[in-house]
Amino acid sequence: MTLADLLLIYAVLVGLVVGSYLNVVVHRLPRGISTVAPRSRCPVCGTPIRAIDNLPVLSFLLLQGRCRRCGSPISWRYPLVEATTGALFGACFVRFGASPSAFAAAVFVSLLLALALIDGEHYLLPDRLTYPGIAAGILLQPLTSWAQIGPGAWGSLAGGLVGAAAGAGLLAAIWGAWYLVRREEGMGLGDLKMNAMIGAFLGWKGMLVAFLVAVAIGSVVGLSAVVAGRLKLRSKLPFGVFLALGGVVALFAGAPLARWYGGLLGSP
Repeated sequence: MTLADLLLIYAVLVGLVVGSYLNVVVHRLPRGISTVAPRSRCPVCGTPIRAIDNLPVLSFLLLQGRCRRCGSPISWRYPLVEATTGALFGACFVRFGASPSAFAAAVFVSLLLALALIDGEHYLLPDRLTYPGIAAGILLQPLTSWAQIGPGAWGSLAGGLVGAAAGAGLLAAIWGAWYLVRREEGMGLGDLKMNAMIGAFLGWKGMLVAFLVAVAIGSVVGLSAVVAGRLKLRSKLPFGVFLALGGVVALFAGAPLARWYGGLLGSP
C-alpha cells in the first residue's frame, strides 16, 4: 500500500467523522439548538448515545439501524450523509492531492451538503452557514487552483470578493426582475447568499458554471414533478439543493464544462 493510498483512506475517514457532525448540524441548526451540547440522544426514548454507538456508518450497521435501548429505527439519512461526506472528501483528495486546494474543497463540499439537506427539509438556508461560508471562501481562495477555471490558475482574495459579489449580484438581478414582472418573490434571499458563497470559493466563472448546472437540473426535476402530478407549476422548489449539486459539479468538472461551453460559443 502506497502513501497515496494511506492518505486517501485518511481523507475518507475524516470525511466520515465530519459527516457525523453534519448530521447534528442539519438536525439542530434549523431548530435553534446548539450543535455542541447536549450529547446526541435517541429522539424516541431520549437515551444519550454512547461513543461506541456513534461510530460513523459502522455503528448503524452493528445496531442494524435501531436504538440499542428502545429498538426504535434510526433514519437511513444518518449513515448516508456520513458515507456521502466520506466519499466527497476522498474525491477531493483524488482530484487535488495532498494540497491546500483539497482542504478548501473539503470545507466547500461540507457546507454545500449541510445547506442542501437543510433546504431540502426546511426550505431554509441559515445565515449561520452562508455568511461564514462566504468569509471562508474568500480567505481560502488564494490557496486554491480551481478559482479561475483554468489550468495553472490560482485564486486570490480579490477573486473571492469578485466571485461573491457576482454570485450575489446575479441572483439579486433575477430576484428584482421577477418581482418587477410578477410582483412576488421568485426565490429567497438565502439562495442569493448561498450563490455568493459559491462565488467566493470558485470565483465568478466557477459560480456561473455552478448556477447553469443548478438551473438545468432544477428545471428537469421541476418539470418532471409537474408532469408526474407531484407538483404544480407555482410550487416552490428548494433551489439550494440544486445550487449545491451545481457547486459540486463546478468544483470537480468546472474547467472542462467551461471549455465545452466556450466551444459552443466559438470561443478559443
